Amino acid sequence: MEIIQLNIQGMTCAACVSHVEKGIRKNDGIDMAAVNLATEKATVSYDPEKTSVEEIRQSIISAGYGATVPREDDGDEEKKEKDRQIKKLGVHTLISSLLSAPLLLGMVTMFIHIPGLMFLHNPLFQLVLATPVQFWIGWRFYKGAWKSLAAGSPGMDVLVAMGTSSAYFFSVFNGFFAQSLGVETSGLYFEASAIIITLVLLGKYLESRAKGKTSEAIKKLMGLQPKTAFVNRGGSVVEVPIADVVPDDIVHIRPGDRIPVDGTILSGNTAVDESTITGESLPVEKQAGDKVVSGTINSYGSIQFRAERVGKDSVLSRIIAVVEEAQGSKAPIQKLADKVAAVFVPVVLLIALVTFLLWWLAAGSLTSAFVSSVAVLVIACPCALGLATPTAIMVGTGVGAQRGILIKNGEILQQAGKLSAVVLDKTGTVTRGRPEMKGIHSLNGGDEDHYLTIAASLEKHSEHPLAKAVVKSAEEKGLAIPDSVDFTAVPGKGVKAVLDGQTYFIGTGTYLSENEIEQSGLSALKGEMESKGHSVVILADSKEALALISIADTIKEHSREGVDQLRSLGLQVFMMTGDNRRTAEAIAAEAGIDHVLAEVLPEGKAAEIKKLQNDGHIVAMAGDGVNDAPALATAHLGIAMGEGSDIAMESSDITLMRGDLREIAAAIQLSKKTMGKIKQNLFWAFFYNAIGIPFSALGLLNPVIAGAAMAFSSVSVVSNSLSLRNFKVAKTEKENIPYKENNMDVTIKVNGMSCNHCKMAVEKAAGAVEGVSSVLVNLEAGELTVSLGGDKETLVESVKSAVKEAGYEPQ
Repeated sequence: MEIIQLNIQGMTCAACVSHVEKGIRKNDGIDMAAVNLATEKATVSYDPEKTSVEEIRQSIISAGYGATVPREDDGDEEKKEKDRQIKKLGVHTLISSLLSAPLLLGMVTMFIHIPGLMFLHNPLFQLVLATPVQFWIGWRFYKGAWKSLAAGSPGMDVLVAMGTSSAYFFSVFNGFFAQSLGVETSGLYFEASAIIITLVLLGKYLESRAKGKTSEAIKKLMGLQPKTAFVNRGGSVVEVPIADVVPDDIVHIRPGDRIPVDGTILSGNTAVDESTITGESLPVEKQAGDKVVSGTINSYGSIQFRAERVGKDSVLSRIIAVVEEAQGSKAPIQKLADKVAAVFVPVVLLIALVTFLLWWLAAGSLTSAFVSSVAVLVIACPCALGLATPTAIMVGTGVGAQRGILIKNGEILQQAGKLSAVVLDKTGTVTRGRPEMKGIHSLNGGDEDHYLTIAASLEKHSEHPLAKAVVKSAEEKGLAIPDSVDFTAVPGKGVKAVLDGQTYFIGTGTYLSENEIEQSGLSALKGEMESKGHSVVILADSKEALALISIADTIKEHSREGVDQLRSLGLQVFMMTGDNRRTAEAIAAEAGIDHVLAEVLPEGKAAEIKKLQNDGHIVAMAGDGVNDAPALATAHLGIAMGEGSDIAMESSDITLMRGDLREIAAAIQLSKKTMGKIKQNLFWAFFYNAIGIPFSALGLLNPVIAGAAMAFSSVSVVSNSLSLRNFKVAKTEKENIPYKENNMDVTIKVNGMSCNHCKMAVEKAAGAVEGVSSVLVNLEAGELTVSLGGDKETLVESVKSAVKEAGYEPQ
C-alpha cells in the first residue's frame, strides 16, 4: 500500500467531505480515504497495482470537486493562493454588505414609518441592489450547487442557492407581476436573499481566517528550516541551498545561526536553543561528539558538524510529517457526524418541501410556506458538523508539537483519555539511561583492577548501558583493555568471551547458574548493594564467581514529579525492568512508583503488557529502547521518549521529544482537553440543527436570522477549537500525594492468591483503605507490602479486613 495526499478544491461543508470520500472509494484497491474539511486535503492509502493517483484524482473531479497533487516546492504558492482567496472573499463580503445595507434599512423602516426613506421599498430600487448580490457575489453558490447536483452529491451550496433564489424570485413575482395577474401580493423579500448571502460570506470569511490560525503550528515548524547552509566545498566554505546539502558534508555554524540539518559536532563548543523542537526553554551545552538537530538555534559559539540526516530524514522534517498526518486524520468519534452528513442535505430538502406543503395546504398561507421553507434551507447547512473534529485535532496536535509532543492521529487522542494504567520502562525513561560503575568487589582476594580489566574486555563488545559503564570506568582508571574473542551475548542475562585462552562470564546470577558456575556466599553482599538501588553483575570464570560489580543509574530530575502527575490523573503507574526485584523496588520507591514488574526479559515485556490488558486495564507503555518496540506496539498507547531509538519512535503512537516523564501527563491532559473540545463542537453542531430546523419549520425564525445563525455556527466551532491554544498543564497537588519516605512499610502474609487476578484484587482492596499510600503484592511469596501514613496497628487491621472482604485470608 502507498499513501498519497491530495489538495481538494470546492468543499464547503461536511456533506462535501462525505461525497469526496465516497468518490475516492469507488476506485479498486482503496484501503483508506480520509478527507479533512479544515485542511482541504485528502489522505488516501491505495494499492498502486489496482489504481493510480490520476484515477483517484479523476474520481474526485467526477464527484464535483477539484483535486491536485501537491509538490514539494508549492508550499509557499499554496499559502499565497489561500491568502488571495481569503482577500477576494473579504472584498466580496464588503461589497455585498454595502449593497445589502439599504435593503436591511428598508426592512427596519417597515416598523418605523420615516417618509424620507420610503423609496427604500420601491421594487425596482431593491431589484437593482439585490441582483448583483444574488448573481455576481452569489455565483459561487450556483456554481457549487450545479457541480454537486451533476455529481449526485448535493451539499451546502444547493441549500443556499435554493433558499436565496426562492426569496429573490418570489420578490420579483410579488413586485412586478402579482398585481397585474390579480394575485394578492405578500411583500418583498429581496433583503432576505441579499442578507443571507452576505451573512454566509461573512461567516465563510471569518471561518477561513480562523481556520488559518488552526494551522499556525505547522507553518511555524516549516518556517524553522533555513533556506541555505554553509558547507565545505573544494577547500572553501560556500553557501548552498539547503536541498544541496548531502550526508557527510561539513557544515559551519556561526553564533545565532539556525542549524539546517541533523549531524554530529566535530569541533567547537556552544549552547543550542532546542525549544522549538523539544519545548525545553534552557539552551543545551554542546561539544564535539554531541548531536545537533535541524531547526534549533546556535547560541554563542562557532561549531562545525558532519551532516548525517538531511531532507526528509531530518528530525524537523519527520516532525512536520507526523503533525501533517495527525492534522489530516479523524477521531473515531467523527464517524457519527460523517454518517449524518452523508444523508443530511437530501433530508433537509425533504423537510423544506414538507414544510412548504403543510403551511400552504394545511394553513392556507403561501407566504408562511415560503418564509418557513426558506428558513429551513438556510439554517440547516452542515458546515459546523464538518469542522467540529478536524479543527480541534489541528489545534491540539499543533499545540502538542510546539511542546515537543508528537501525536500521530486523532484516534490516539481519543484513546489517551481512556487510559487506566501507565507502564514505564526503567532505563532511559525513569532513569537517565547513563549508568555509572560504583565499585568492584573481589570475592577471593584477587586484584580488583585485574578483574575490572577482564570485565571491560568482555563488555567492550556489548552495546548494553551497563556494559558501557564498566568499560568507561576501566578507561577512566587508565587500564589497558585487551581484545577478547568468541564473544556471545544472551539478552537480559549476560555475555561470555575468551581472554588469554580462559572463558569468562559476566551477567546475572541466573546466567551463571545456567552455566553451572559456583556462586556460594554472594547473597549478603549482593543484597546490600541492591538495597541501595544498584544493579549488580557478577564476573566469573568457568568454575566460580570472581567479583561483584555494582552499577547505578540515577533517576531523572523530574521523574518523581512526572509520576505524581500521572497518579493525580487517576492512573496506576508501573515500572518494568530486567533488574532483580530488590534493585527495582529501591528505584521505584525513589521515583514514587507503587507497582513494579521486575526481572522481565526483553522478549517478555510485551507479555507483561498483555497481562495488564487481560486484567481490564487500558494501558500506555513508555520506553526508549529497541527492546521496548514490541511492548510499545502491544500497548493500547505506545509512548516513545524522543531521546531513544528510531525503532521505538516508529512503534509508538506518541513521541516525546524531551525524555521527561512530566510530558506523558501533559500529553494525556492535552488529549483529554482536545477530545473535550471535539465533543463540545459536535454537541453544539447537532444541537443547533436539532433546534434550528424545527423552529424554522414552525415559522418561528425569519430567514435572515436563520442565515445569521448558520453563518456564525461554523465560526463558533472554529473559535472553540482555537481556545486550545491556551492549553496549560494542570498543576499537581503534591500535598495530596503521600510519599513513601514519610510512611511505614508493613508486610502481611496473604493466603489464597493464585493468579494475577488475585494480585490485582488484593492490591485494589488494600489500596482503597484511607491512609495507605502504596501497595505491592508479591504473588510468588504470597505477601502484601503496604506503606502506611498513620497509626500502624489501626491501619494494619483495616487493611486485613479489606483483604478478607475481597475473599482472601490475611495472616
